[in-house]
Amino acid sequence: MISFVDNSRFQVINQVRRRFFIFDRSLTIILSLILFLGCLAVFSAGMDFPGRFEGHVRNIAVGIAVMWVAAMVPPQTLMRLAVPIYLVGVALLVAVALFGLIKNGARRWINIGFIIQPSEIMKLALPLMLAWYFQKREGMIRWRDFLFAGILLAIPVGLILRQPDLGTSLLVTSAGFFVIFLAGLSWRLIIGLIIAGLASLPLMWTLMHDYQRNRIMTLLDPTSDPLGKGFHIIQSTIAIGSGGLIGKGWLNGTQSHLEFIPERTTDFIFAVFSEEFGLLGNGVLLVLYLMLIGRGLIIAANAPTLFARLLAGALTLSIFTYVFVNMGMVSGILPVVGVPLPFVSYGGTAFVTLSLGVGTLMSIQRHRKLVQT
Repeated sequence: MISFVDNSRFQVINQVRRRFFIFDRSLTIILSLILFLGCLAVFSAGMDFPGRFEGHVRNIAVGIAVMWVAAMVPPQTLMRLAVPIYLVGVALLVAVALFGLIKNGARRWINIGFIIQPSEIMKLALPLMLAWYFQKREGMIRWRDFLFAGILLAIPVGLILRQPDLGTSLLVTSAGFFVIFLAGLSWRLIIGLIIAGLASLPLMWTLMHDYQRNRIMTLLDPTSDPLGKGFHIIQSTIAIGSGGLIGKGWLNGTQSHLEFIPERTTDFIFAVFSEEFGLLGNGVLLVLYLMLIGRGLIIAANAPTLFARLLAGALTLSIFTYVFVNMGMVSGILPVVGVPLPFVSYGGTAFVTLSLGVGTLMSIQRHRKLVQT
């Protein structure tokens, strides 16, 4: 009787553990440390914005809930949903182009009972679709499959560029390209694409919007308009440099609290973090990001199917793109394109998208273990 009761209790505990304690331990620890540093930065940067830190905490809570739900969904279910999600995402982008809402000169949103930004959906829908396609072609992938994958990538990217939204189009392009690259795209073709891209730069320049040309010219010489278009880059690089080795201390950043740094709780929060925690703080943050990316690549390498490997690899490298572009943008080595720093910047939509990505990584790892068991 006692043995039966103990066995039943063990089964109940095991069921609870499987349903609620599903996060990958390594990812959870790394992500928790990044979120902690992000909370410190947002609290300091948002002192002059009532409710900003509280909103950031709410975003974290929502992100964790989204991550938990994503971790519960098996990769097989994601594979079945890949095509419908992609088609819905493209349909919404077309709807945005036809009758989307215009804010600040850009048509990026649509009201479907509530306001959404469909381009955010494509950050996950595109790698899902491409991973599904290559899974279906496993063992017989030919050059024409890469061509078709390029078309699947070009359709949403073209619609996003038309809005215009250079930052999101860059992130969506990178997410799709990573799937194509990991599926076996040859280096010869990659080099050819790079040469073709460089050759097309004059044409691309003529097709750019004025504000996009201004961003590139400002990157090359921000001092040409120090109080206008170059203000962002100049002030952010001053803040980063003034942090020195150990920083000025938490809550003691002068550039941020004297309001020299624009968008200091969102796109330029790395400048605030650098000023207050210095080179050592930046080193810690970079190591944590490298650990997060490394863990994601390990999950991708150990995934049981081609679909899971491609999806996990693309999602992981997309986080790398976020980090690289944001830090490069704030440091003055890349144009300002409005890309947040993952799990550090304040913001709801990007936070949920990133949480979905990490939750999917956890799902791939969790269900691999369940299959092996």
